[in-house]
Amino acid sequence: MADAAYLKSLLKPHPDFPKKGIVFLDIFPLLRNPVAFETLITHFVYHLTSTTIPRSPNKKIDVIVGLDARGFLFGPIIALRLGAAFVPVRKKGKLPGECTTVTYEKEYGTDSFEMQADAIQPGQNVVVVDDLIATGGSATAAGQLVKTLGGTVLEYLFIIELTFLKAAKRLDAPVYSIIQSDD
Repeated sequence: MADAAYLKSLLKPHPDFPKKGIVFLDIFPLLRNPVAFETLITHFVYHLTSTTIPRSPNKKIDVIVGLDARGFLFGPIIALRLGAAFVPVRKKGKLPGECTTVTYEKEYGTDSFEMQADAIQPGQNVVVVDDLIATGGSATAAGQLVKTLGGTVLEYLFIIELTFLKAAKRLDAPVYSIIQSDD
């Protein structure tokens, strides 16, 4: 697909970041380029309206959940274009009011995510967005938060998927990624 190749060409690899042996794919060049950023948003919205929504039971997406912090950069725009709500998932202690918390395993320990307890209503259809899926720990945690509040995850969306880690198999809903990386 032309947009995927275009977007991939703009990613900037940073070898040995955040630690030796990891090549970090930087999405910020996409955000600095208005045409690329619009291509990214339009690509996601097209996918959701042509594939995800037609497959959903009530033919709509109620909530876009964005993961801390890069999911906050494009999640609200996608939500606005779909006429859906946007709900942030944050690190523990960053949201006001009553929150629901889930602890999850990371490659180097554990972490906790929170969502405001009234952010999702029972029965709402949800799509979870983030920039990258590696091991799937944070996406799984977000999915657990959605379920705890009574929502249904229709799909997980990512700009980049590290396919060699096979994280999509660990999630409870389909995964859609624009760019797949095998290294």
